[in-house]
Amino acid sequence: MDMYQNINQLARSLHQESVDIRRTMHMYPETGWFEMRTSAIIAKRLTELGYEVLTGRQVCREDTRMGVPSPEELEAHYQQLPEQGTPMEYVTEDMREGFTGVIGILRCGDGPVAALRFDIDALPMTENATQDHRPFREGFASRNPGCMHACGHDSHIAMGLGTARVLSEIREHLHGTVKLVFQPAEEGARGAKGIAASGHMDDVDFFAATHIAPDDTIDDGDITPGTYGSLATAKLDVEFHGKAAHAGGFPEKGCDALQAAAHAAIALAGIPRHSGGMSRVNVGTLRGGSGRNVVPDYAFMQVEVRGETTEINQYMTERACAICEAAAAMTGCTASVSIVGEAPSQVSDLAFVERIRDMIQTHLPQYRVSTEYNSRNWGSEDIGFLMNRVQAHGGQAVYMRTMTSMPSAQHTTEFDLDEKALDKGISVFASIIYNILGES
Repeated sequence: MDMYQNINQLARSLHQESVDIRRTMHMYPETGWFEMRTSAIIAKRLTELGYEVLTGRQVCREDTRMGVPSPEELEAHYQQLPEQGTPMEYVTEDMREGFTGVIGILRCGDGPVAALRFDIDALPMTENATQDHRPFREGFASRNPGCMHACGHDSHIAMGLGTARVLSEIREHLHGTVKLVFQPAEEGARGAKGIAASGHMDDVDFFAATHIAPDDTIDDGDITPGTYGSLATAKLDVEFHGKAAHAGGFPEKGCDALQAAAHAAIALAGIPRHSGGMSRVNVGTLRGGSGRNVVPDYAFMQVEVRGETTEINQYMTERACAICEAAAAMTGCTASVSIVGEAPSQVSDLAFVERIRDMIQTHLPQYRVSTEYNSRNWGSEDIGFLMNRVQAHGGQAVYMRTMTSMPSAQHTTEFDLDEKALDKGISVFASIIYNILGES
């Protein structure tokens, strides 16, 4: 039998196993740096399949992590794990401290190094689990309050572990090294930077990743082998500090932090747009104050900026910081800005995109390649850190899309996906690795 069709049959034979993995991840979602149960299950499975497994501080460099929860929050989450079917023997002390994520390495002798990335975190959203909104997920809605796999990373985990199993089955036909990167904290663009900084991409010749996407868009096939143009972004937390005072008796003695934040929120919308390309700015939250008769001495604001290029995003970031500081000074307050997430722009290597396109069309004809096989991606994704690190030393990288039907858009409380996409993702990922490491 043709090896590619053998891979496809293996992927299909794993369907129920992959569905089970996806559903247990969906039932117990974990947001960025909390993915302790998720990481433990992944580490256990990769160990059983014979992979060399890296966890904790081996995965992400400590000084590059962004938006890390407090020790108290991490410990409270850890205490819930035994009740959620967690293999506690695989929860390391590093994971307990928020060093989540797993890398599995399969060494198959001399040859190229190929890496695949699968993001593993959920979103801080409450799932709508009513009967009318559950066409695909009967019986496995989120059991973690305020947390939901609303972007499909649960399916990415299942694809990754399914791919790991297929590759372990055909390892005698591979020549080289496979790295499977299960990345924490993609949402908010926080996790990839630390993986890149740890050097895991520095010997990688070929890198690929995918994201599920709705099948009713410009992507008219099963697979879009490449994307480009994702917006660079920075996520900013801004704290305004002022001075409290009685709002009726002595308002002149106060410095209004909430007023400073409000001035900043309005002024941010007026940042001059860059002539070099698109830019974005959004104030997502603004809160402060303690009572109607008290001059607020504190306000907090969450802001994000984006740019068509890394340079434009840097321009937007610098202007946003300057505006916040100026608005604070105008009211006698101070402002401190923290970057809690960031991502550069990314571009897929066309030669690798076309190689994947040709491989699918020749060896996996049951899957259709989108007409626009290298499609623009207007979102933001910190995968750019990993892709850029590979490309910096001459390696090739692609960021694909895997199409599936969805009853509701991603990042909504009714989101779900058709689990037939799992077979497709496993088959394509394993075939990419065989195409690189298995053919002379």
